Amino acid sequence: MKGYYKVFTGSAHPHFSQEVAEHLEIALSPAEIARFSDGEISVQISESVRGYDVFVIQPTCAPANDNLMELLVMIDALKRSSAASINAIIPYFGYARQDRKAAPRVPISAKLVADLLQSAGISRVVTMDLHAGQIQGFFNVPVDNLYGSIVFEEYVSKLKLQNLIVASPDIGGVARARYFAKLLNLDLVIIDKRREKANVSEVMNVIGNVSNKTVILVDDIIDTAGTIIKAAQALKDNGALKVLALGTHAVLSGKAIERIADDALDEVIVTDSIPLKQEHPKIKVLSVAPLFAEVIRRIYRNESVNSLFR
Repeated sequence: MKGYYKVFTGSAHPHFSQEVAEHLEIALSPAEIARFSDGEISVQISESVRGYDVFVIQPTCAPANDNLMELLVMIDALKRSSAASINAIIPYFGYARQDRKAAPRVPISAKLVADLLQSAGISRVVTMDLHAGQIQGFFNVPVDNLYGSIVFEEYVSKLKLQNLIVASPDIGGVARARYFAKLLNLDLVIIDKRREKANVSEVMNVIGNVSNKTVILVDDIIDTAGTIIKAAQALKDNGALKVLALGTHAVLSGKAIERIADDALDEVIVTDSIPLKQEHPKIKVLSVAPLFAEVIRRIYRNESVNSLFR
């Protein structure tokens, strides 16, 4: 695939960007990314982008502030270099968990980030499994929100597991879990939990029958892993034989790895939308680089992206 487009990468996940470029059969375009002595970010685009459609790959994972600022500075450099279009490829969209005013005197961080990206000069955003789908409406440019389910479905189907059922770890994730259940033509159960404060959850009840079943927990982000571990334990307490967790974004902060080692979970399947901090025998990483490469190809050729998920 050759033409008037170029692909750049930030420093957040260069291995992923390289894999995307390999699937596109091109080389990543060079850019010098450095830090001043005080930590400020310096960017110089190392070749002409005048008149080119440009794609910048940068998940805004930890350290989120640095990676987001680096993306903004790269976008500004490309805009000032007369790129025809600037497409921000953000496999993991950070700051998405504050998407509404859920309490007095709190920010809507997802809207702030959307405004920053648009002010910097983006033409389009491509991301995966936004924490809340309505974040797409925070932008006034096209947003392609891809589904990790497309790679999870293939992997789970190959396992040939028997007596399967899909579970949502909370009420907020029901739509996501229902979509995956529909793909595999499976039933759905829901775990009702109460979150007392950020990163702390308490499982209250399992709505549905999981006795003697293999349960697939579906979530978008696995952060501290507190939610999925408590959900998995509740499922096993209610008779589940085996529990697998699907999580698109392996944030894995704090004691997440220690919790995943718990017997409640049998396997955790994630994507490479962000770099895996630490390997573990229970964690299986699926690559979404081929999917993002195909989306880049389709955007450049003005072809349908939605048809990938039908």
